[in-house]
Amino acid sequence: MVYCPAEDRYDKMQYNRCGKSGLKLPAISLGLWHNFGGVDSFENSRALVHKAFDLGITHFDLANNYGPPAGSAEENFGRILKKDLADYRDELLISTKAGYDMWPGPYGDWGSKKYLVASLDQSLKRLGLDYVDIFYHHRPDPNTPLEETMGALDLIVRQGKALYVGISNYNAQETKKAVKILKNLGTPLLINQPSYSMFNRWVEDDGLLDLLEEEGVGSIVFSPLSQGLLTDKYLKEIPQDSRAAGSSQFLTKNDITADKLNKIKALNDIAVTRGQSLAQMALSWVLRKGRVTSALVGASKLSQLEENVKIVEKLAFNDEELKLIADILK
Repeated sequence: MVYCPAEDRYDKMQYNRCGKSGLKLPAISLGLWHNFGGVDSFENSRALVHKAFDLGITHFDLANNYGPPAGSAEENFGRILKKDLADYRDELLISTKAGYDMWPGPYGDWGSKKYLVASLDQSLKRLGLDYVDIFYHHRPDPNTPLEETMGALDLIVRQGKALYVGISNYNAQETKKAVKILKNLGTPLLINQPSYSMFNRWVEDDGLLDLLEEEGVGSIVFSPLSQGLLTDKYLKEIPQDSRAAGSSQFLTKNDITADKLNKIKALNDIAVTRGQSLAQMALSWVLRKGRVTSALVGASKLSQLEENVKIVEKLAFNDEELKLIADILK
């Protein structure tokens, strides 16, 4: 079956300028961390990518270790690109990362120039691309000089293997240093990808969002739904097919306390009065001040994507809603 994208795809999405760059990101981006690996249904993954693009989601976020197994999400996305989206490459924003363990030995992890350059070369082969739009360093490396890591990002842009560079999981202090180094090298930092949600507000306390705004750097936040806690999944109990009921290292039954459940229910009540689902309100909330460029979501069902993109119809909060939410989150 030949895939033909929806003609009205750009009418359904809001696009936000990324920092002071000329690049715009969709308010909702699709992350391929889960549900796109070798253990997953390829046809479901393919349908999700089609639906995302039909809804105006132009940004697809990957990493070298996404799967499982590691590398398989890039391989599967590369197959989808070749089968269905090759003619639309210039309408797509494709990103990948390196920074976690990928292969044995001393050169397959962290942030050395050797690792980053080799990893991106491998990613490009899996994706079937000559370049990615954004290449990220996935996490700070405490043992490699930041000058070397940022120098590798600069080199990669100059080699034409990436158009822009970003960092992920860097705090404000680390980001400030990275911004300065890259600025001096002549390859400005485009974007930082931190975790951020109603239940995880470290970027506010740390001052990272303030710094990014001051430096003209964009931000795309992952886990804005707090690993699914900020959805209707947990309004009654822990579902057997949920991440918390399984073997996830990121969300366990111990994370879902009685106090957390009460907060989820109270937040859901506000969402209902706004005419939104809890997930929609949680996404609107991280985007509420315009300092977050894009919210990165995962999906296993087409209906989840359809629900998520509807937030562009209701991104604003009134003062009373914000106060109620703040009181719940204390």
